[in-house]
Amino acid sequence: MSAVMELLLSLALLALQASPCRGACVEVDSNTEAVAHEAFPLGCISCKMRGEVPATAHVEWYFKASDADNFTHLYSYVKGKAAIGDPRFYDRLQWNGSNHTDDLQDGSIVILNVTLNDTGTYKCIFKRTLKYSNFEFQTSSNKTVLVKVVPKFTRGLASILSEVMMYVSIIGLQVWLVIEMIYCYRKISAAGEEALRESAAEYLAVAPETKDPCAAVQVAE
Repeated sequence: MSAVMELLLSLALLALQASPCRGACVEVDSNTEAVAHEAFPLGCISCKMRGEVPATAHVEWYFKASDADNFTHLYSYVKGKAAIGDPRFYDRLQWNGSNHTDDLQDGSIVILNVTLNDTGTYKCIFKRTLKYSNFEFQTSSNKTVLVKVVPKFTRGLASILSEVMMYVSIIGLQVWLVIEMIYCYRKISAAGEEALRESAAEYLAVAPETKDPCAAVQVAE
């Protein structure tokens, strides 16, 4: 059996023995601008640092309106069960995080039918318990999201400028390519004409030598 076949067989055996891998966890910041009367996702991701350690986690959300001084309990998700704590959000919150597991890493929620009164500060608290063989270790992390509700979607100046710069760059590249093509065409054309002139000069220089030598003898006679 060749070395290549042995390598392929080894890789196949490793693939069969390997357990299904989990997707990588990436902590992404939440959006901050919501549009009135539309749904708005509130993101909250807390990745577990020790993937091989079993754990359980639950999530608590708190809300402080723009004109309020204190946070109020908004939402909780514990062992697959959700509870809304703020009457202003009854029937307007949905779980959008990890499913079918007690080892939560995504605690995101969705606000339905956003109102202008939903402007304010949202705080997400992850409470995780790592279960080792002889003891348990509890950790806590929190994320704060400042949300602004606008009557309708508006594009920011940075977004507009970036799109304009993108189109300017595309047009500039196309113009540069056209100029390069014209330059290369002229250079190749000039090189071809020079080669023709050199060939003609070489032909004219060689032609007298190829004339019939008998003509010179007849003139001498």
